[in-house]
Order: sequence, then C-alpha cells, then structure tokens
Amino acid sequence: MIESTSLAIFVMAALLLLLAPGPAVLYIVARSIDQGSLAGIVSVFGIGMGSLVHVTAAALGLSALLVSSALAFMFVKYLGAAYLIYLGVTTLLKKPVPIAAQERPKQPLFKIFRQGVIVNVLNPKTALFFFAFLPQFVDAHRGSVSLQILFLGGLFTTMAICTDSIYALLAGRLGTWLKNSLRFQKIQKYFSGSIYILLGLSTAFSGSHK
Repeated sequence: MIESTSLAIFVMAALLLLLAPGPAVLYIVARSIDQGSLAGIVSVFGIGMGSLVHVTAAALGLSALLVSSALAFMFVKYLGAAYLIYLGVTTLLKKPVPIAAQERPKQPLFKIFRQGVIVNVLNPKTALFFFAFLPQFVDAHRGSVSLQILFLGGLFTTMAICTDSIYALLAGRLGTWLKNSLRFQKIQKYFSGSIYILLGLSTAFSGSHK
C-alpha cells in the first residue's frame, strides 16, 4: 500500500515533529504541572482522540479531492508544503511565554479528557496540519488514498500518544523547573520551527511529485 521507503521517511519526519514540543505538548505539560502526571496522560488521550477526528476528515476530503481532480490534489500537496514552512517561520518568530501563565483551573479527569478532545477538534490549525502533512507521503498509484491517509494519521496519532505521554510524566516530576523555564520554551521554539521549515522544503522539492 505505502512504499517502505516513504513509510520510513514518514516515521522519521513524524518523530522529529513529535519530539519538538508544540502547542499540544505545552498544554499537556501545563496540565501535568497543575494537576500531576495522571491529568497530563488523560489530556494526551483526549488530544489523541481529537486528532483521529481530523485524520478521518482529512482522509474523506483528500480522497474526494483526488477523485474530482488529480491536479487539485497536487496543488493541495504543494500548498501543504508551503503551510509547513509558514508554521516554521511563525514558530521561530513567536515570543516565549512561561508555562505558568498557561495553567488551567483544576478539573475532574473526565472533564480533562473531554476538554482535550474539544480543544483539538475545534482547533483549525490541527486540521490544516493534517491536510498539509499527510498528503506528502501519499501515492495515488499505490491504492486507496483515504486508506493511506487513515493509516498514516493513525500511526502519527499513536506515536504522538507515546511521545506526549513521556512529556506528561516528565512534567509531573520536573514541574517547578518547566513551569518557569523560558530556556525550555526557546529551545522548543527554534527546534520546532527549523523542523517545520526543513520538512516543508524537502516535501516541496522531492515528495510532492508523487
């Protein structure tokens, strides 16, 4: 279904993106600091469930787009690469804010899970990310586009749950330091921004011809 080389590149790219803490990770870290690691883990699964909603929407939308026009699908891939570069630039330009300023009021675990789902489902940036990232590794000549999108999106979400859970556990232990560390935020900003830009450039010049 998906070429092994493309799948390996996808896994490496996804791992780099996931290890570079983005807004979801900062939300999870803030929740872990405020209510402990368990609350952070619950947030991880809530955000993961929201991601699956976006993955399903991307699979249906991109599959329909390909059926209507292969040229339009290719246009979306190039537009997606440009959006990844845009994410990188805006991340680099973002001013770090202490995690302490991002804390939420304490809530029961089921509300934390529900909030994680709602926050991610209603975040248009998450939808745009999946529309931009997943098509870069899809080959319309190797089977159903929707199944490829679902597979890649499910794999990405599973990897995200694993890596985000590590952040939740670490934040529970290193809460005080992370809570006030602008250095952590600066490292996150430059690493995340560079990864987005490099991924966007590489897919624009190599991956989008498929």
